[in-house]
Amino acid sequence: MKMYNPAHPGLILREYIEGYNVTDVAKRLGVTRVTLSRILNGKASISPEMALRLSALLNTTTPQFWLNMQSQYDLWQLEQRPSFNIQPLFA
Repeated sequence: MKMYNPAHPGLILREYIEGYNVTDVAKRLGVTRVTLSRILNGKASISPEMALRLSALLNTTTPQFWLNMQSQYDLWQLEQRPSFNIQPLFA
Protein backbone atom coordinates (compact mmCIF):
# COMPACT_ATOMS: atom_id res chain seq x y z
CA MET A 1 0.00 0.00 0.00
CA LYS A 2 1.37 3.37 -1.02
CA MET A 3 1.72 5.90 1.78
CA TYR A 4 0.91 9.56 1.44
CA ASN A 5 3.82 11.74 2.48
CA PRO A 6 5.63 9.20 4.66
CA ALA A 7 7.68 10.55 7.54
CA HIS A 8 11.44 10.72 7.27
CA PRO A 9 12.84 7.86 9.35
CA GLY A 10 14.71 10.41 11.45
CA LEU A 11 11.39 11.58 12.89
CA ILE A 12 10.56 8.03 13.93
CA LEU A 13 14.03 7.59 15.38
CA ARG A 14 13.45 10.74 17.47
CA GLU A 15 10.54 8.96 19.13
CA TYR A 16 12.66 5.91 19.92
CA ILE A 17 15.43 7.91 21.56
CA GLU A 18 13.23 10.51 23.26
CA GLY A 19 14.63 11.25 26.70
CA TYR A 20 18.16 10.23 25.74
CA ASN A 21 21.05 12.59 25.07
CA VAL A 22 21.86 12.76 21.33
CA THR A 23 25.60 12.78 22.02
CA ASP A 24 25.32 9.63 24.15
CA VAL A 25 23.21 7.85 21.54
CA ALA A 26 25.69 8.82 18.81
CA LYS A 27 28.55 7.38 20.88
CA ARG A 28 26.66 4.12 21.39
CA LEU A 29 26.07 3.95 17.63
CA GLY A 30 29.72 4.67 16.89
CA VAL A 31 28.93 7.79 14.85
CA THR A 32 29.43 11.50 15.35
CA ARG A 33 26.79 13.68 16.93
CA VAL A 34 26.58 15.61 13.65
CA THR A 35 25.82 12.42 11.71
CA LEU A 36 23.02 11.45 14.06
CA SER A 37 21.64 15.00 14.20
CA ARG A 38 21.47 15.16 10.39
CA ILE A 39 19.40 11.97 10.35
CA LEU A 40 17.16 13.16 13.19
CA ASN A 41 16.54 16.43 11.35
CA GLY A 42 15.77 14.74 8.02
CA LYS A 43 18.91 16.10 6.35
CA ALA A 44 20.56 12.70 5.84
CA SER A 45 19.32 9.27 4.83
CA ILE A 46 19.63 6.06 6.77
CA SER A 47 22.22 3.88 5.05
CA PRO A 48 22.28 0.08 5.27
CA GLU A 49 25.16 0.38 7.76
CA MET A 50 23.20 2.82 9.93
CA ALA A 51 20.15 0.55 9.72
CA LEU A 52 22.26 -2.29 11.15
CA ARG A 53 23.58 -0.01 13.89
CA LEU A 54 20.09 1.21 14.81
CA SER A 55 18.74 -2.32 14.89
CA ALA A 56 21.54 -3.40 17.24
CA LEU A 57 21.10 -0.34 19.45
CA LEU A 58 17.33 -0.48 19.79
CA ASN A 59 17.00 -4.27 19.80
CA THR A 60 13.31 -3.88 18.88
CA THR A 61 13.63 -3.07 15.18
CA THR A 62 15.22 -4.71 12.16
CA PRO A 63 17.52 -3.20 9.55
CA GLN A 64 14.73 -3.81 7.02
CA PHE A 65 12.38 -1.64 9.10
CA TRP A 66 14.71 1.37 8.74
CA LEU A 67 15.62 0.72 5.11
CA ASN A 68 11.98 0.22 4.06
CA MET A 69 11.01 3.45 5.76
CA GLN A 70 13.87 5.31 4.05
CA SER A 71 12.95 3.79 0.69
CA GLN A 72 9.28 4.78 1.03
CA TYR A 73 10.28 8.32 1.99
CA ASP A 74 12.78 8.65 -0.89
CA LEU A 75 10.38 7.27 -3.49
CA TRP A 76 7.55 9.55 -2.38
CA GLN A 77 9.87 12.56 -2.54
CA LEU A 78 10.91 11.66 -6.10
CA GLU A 79 7.31 11.10 -7.18
CA GLN A 80 6.51 14.71 -6.22
CA ARG A 81 8.87 16.04 -8.87
CA PRO A 82 7.91 16.44 -12.52
CA SER A 83 8.06 13.22 -14.51
CA PHE A 84 11.13 12.10 -16.30
CA ASN A 85 10.92 12.57 -20.05
CA ILE A 86 11.13 8.87 -20.86
CA GLN A 87 9.40 7.22 -23.78
CA PRO A 88 7.82 3.89 -22.76
CA LEU A 89 9.45 0.85 -24.30
CA PHE A 90 6.07 -0.80 -24.78
CA ALA A 91 3.16 1.40 -25.84
